[in-house]
Amino acid sequence: MSSILTGEEAVPAPAETRAARLRWALVDGLAVARRDLGHVRRQPGLLLASLIFPAVMVVLFGYIFGSAISVPGGGNYRAYLMPGLFAMTTVTGVIVTATAVTDDLARGVMDRFRSMPIARWAVPFGQTAADLLACVLGLVGMVICGLAVGWRANHGLASAAGAFGLLLLLRYAVSWGGIAIGLAIRKPETVDAMTPLVFPLTMLGNAFVPTAGMPAWLRLVAEWNPVSAAVAACRELFGNPGAATGSAWPLQHPVVATIAWSLLLLAVLVPLSTRLYTTSGR
Repeated sequence: MSSILTGEEAVPAPAETRAARLRWALVDGLAVARRDLGHVRRQPGLLLASLIFPAVMVVLFGYIFGSAISVPGGGNYRAYLMPGLFAMTTVTGVIVTATAVTDDLARGVMDRFRSMPIARWAVPFGQTAADLLACVLGLVGMVICGLAVGWRANHGLASAAGAFGLLLLLRYAVSWGGIAIGLAIRKPETVDAMTPLVFPLTMLGNAFVPTAGMPAWLRLVAEWNPVSAAVAACRELFGNPGAATGSAWPLQHPVVATIAWSLLLLAVLVPLSTRLYTTSGR
């Protein structure tokens, strides 16, 4: 036990409480988050890309592909599409996080972090917190594009806030997956090669087209895709066309399903990412 010398007598130092350890771990994690956000500020090209990408996706899917797609129950396709693009922006962040992790590993930053007297989970926590704030920026750009093409949140501010809250919860869970992928793969070029594999996850669902026209086996996969639940939840909360279309339980209860998927991912990925961070340098 450590002690504090007082005169000639050694007095035991007060034991650090669990609350104090948690507080310092949060402080360390926020310091990591500020460091990651500082990188974004020093690379304005990344900020510009996060604003241009939503506009490209809205034009590509809303005006080019959308002319050939009918919305279930009628309605404007771009209003139907926007919740799908919100969800796609949310989920594809897994590659952004994984790339940032592998870059830090390649430059030895992770090794320096592990040599510091900080909590094991503080570094991944900080990285996911920074990713969450970056996601907010991407969603703002997407909202501006959506408003420009006629999309509206028809059920009021509270429901819209609930929809974006679900998207951020899912993004936070997915970002822990990015941490795990980056720590497991360790090579930036390998993560870059995996980028095309993420898009089928967002395409295989109800983000861009209804699931009713898919073959039965494919429809089953699409309707149980967590992305489909998030899209359906957003359509329901925004009051956009195509809400609650599908026979699977997640599409009949999309808000509950999105929360459940997110919490399940967090329960698995947080301890997994923390363990990988602790052991990756050995």
